Amino acid sequence: MFAKEIGIDLGTANVLVHVRGRGIVLNEPSVVAIDQVTRQVVAVGEEARRMLGRTPGNIVAIRPLREGVIADFDVTEIMLRHFIRKTVGKNVMFRPRLMICVPAGITSVERKAVREAAEACGIKHVEMIEEPKAAAIGAGLDIFQPSGCMVVDIGGGTTDIAVLSLGGVVTATSLRVAGDKLDEAIVNYVKRQHNLLIGERTAEELKKELATVYPGSRSGQAEVRGRDMVTGLPKTITVRADELCEALAEPVDSIIAATKSVLEQTPPELAADIFERGIVMTGGGALIDGLDKLMQERLELPVRVADNPMQCVALGTGIYLESQEWRRAQQAKGRRRARRSG
Repeated sequence: MFAKEIGIDLGTANVLVHVRGRGIVLNEPSVVAIDQVTRQVVAVGEEARRMLGRTPGNIVAIRPLREGVIADFDVTEIMLRHFIRKTVGKNVMFRPRLMICVPAGITSVERKAVREAAEACGIKHVEMIEEPKAAAIGAGLDIFQPSGCMVVDIGGGTTDIAVLSLGGVVTATSLRVAGDKLDEAIVNYVKRQHNLLIGERTAEELKKELATVYPGSRSGQAEVRGRDMVTGLPKTITVRADELCEALAEPVDSIIAATKSVLEQTPPELAADIFERGIVMTGGGALIDGLDKLMQERLELPVRVADNPMQCVALGTGIYLESQEWRRAQQAKGRRRARRSG
């Protein structure tokens, strides 16, 4: 049996696919490994991620999305086609209706690139939904009521911050500071303080296992292996949790400042609702130790991390696909199209 409606969280770090009636059926890294000599695809997803930084000269592992948008159109098409076929099969008689999540601040050119990449895979019906809207739905917020709710979705390439009410985005911003920039901050700190060059994967592991952004929230240390920038030889150092807190201070401050800016632009009535209900954090970045406590302290508002934050966008896309609100929106769009053609 082939799915007719699927939702895709086309993330910078991971791609999640939600099939109507089946839930999330795929969660893999947004990485493609290509042989540069033959131009053949060697691996896609998790298998390709394991090759990052470890490939021979003729094979390159590519992340085709950067900062929430398509950086390499051809490779994005290859990756999307692979995941769609893996999810719904190759039978052309069952082309699915596709809904893709995009950042709130995406431009019309970037939106067109996402649509064309999906259509190049043989998809005839492509819809888009803003990531903060999908994240809020997936986090269990009822955004269709006449009251305000606020979500901060920290993904791999972008942080989407939005206040929602009556099914729409009231005020929002999309900040190109998220998981990748946090990893980059750790790489730069270790390079600057210890003269050690480490890779993105090592930085990501440090972020997950040791890092904290709230002073005193976590203690401990870890051994880190990399290349000595002076001698050029392999070297092992010890990194402490408080060092990583210092390393992450600048990008985290940017996220908090952007959240404050959105709050300042929010109408007073909705701001009062948010003061009562608080802010919900989603995305992989929400799992960074101490971030919810730091935001709560700085913004003087309740802040909580959603259940299963990494899957909120994909879950929200699936829920919206099945909702009556989406059905009504499609019917209204059809009526407008009929009036224009008539």
